[in-house]
Amino acid sequence: MTGERVLLGNVLAVAICGLVYELLCGTLASYLFGDAVLQFSLVLGTYLFAMGAAAWASKRLEARAATRYVEVELLLALVGGLSVTLLLLAASASLPLRPLLYVCVFVIGALVGLELPLLVRILRDRAAASEEPASFKDIIARAFAYDYVGALGASVLFPLVLVPRLGLVRTGILAGAVNALVAGSATYLVRVDHARRLRAASGAVLVVLAVAFMRAETWVRTATD
Repeated sequence: MTGERVLLGNVLAVAICGLVYELLCGTLASYLFGDAVLQFSLVLGTYLFAMGAAAWASKRLEARAATRYVEVELLLALVGGLSVTLLLLAASASLPLRPLLYVCVFVIGALVGLELPLLVRILRDRAAASEEPASFKDIIARAFAYDYVGALGASVLFPLVLVPRLGLVRTGILAGAVNALVAGSATYLVRVDHARRLRAASGAVLVVLAVAFMRAETWVRTATD
């Protein structure tokens, strides 16, 4: 039961990070292009479409759900964590920002859309192997409950704590670090292929994000000058 509770805690953590990325992209789009209503609508629509498409496609990854889940978390840590930084640097380099933004939104949304189906499969497999297996309905209910609570937490933390104290760039990097920590911790909770390699990858991603966190102010000044 302890492992199951930690995995449900992972659902809560990744739900917070997922909504933070969505809010970051919408806020950045409003900042760069103006018309906040339009930008948030387009970002939200693209993000949710990508989540739905990825959730539907996730059935192809279920055979190795635990390993794929860790890999998805590591990719999301990098892409989501560095998204604001890279988009601001792209703006300073006069690159075509609008297509880059929506490609980034789609990729992040797709990775977020893979998380919950893979986690549900992991929880279902663990429950089936236990002495008192929980019903699939119970697993789904608990996973979605934690997911929705995480979304609520992010919607409160983002405007009241994260952005006022850290800014957009460092908020994204912090969310990426949480995803990387979740990936690393998952290798100790479930059986994954190449566990040592994935733990090393998690550590490497955390190092990259730590450097980015320390350099964030310099990069923001470069992008806004």
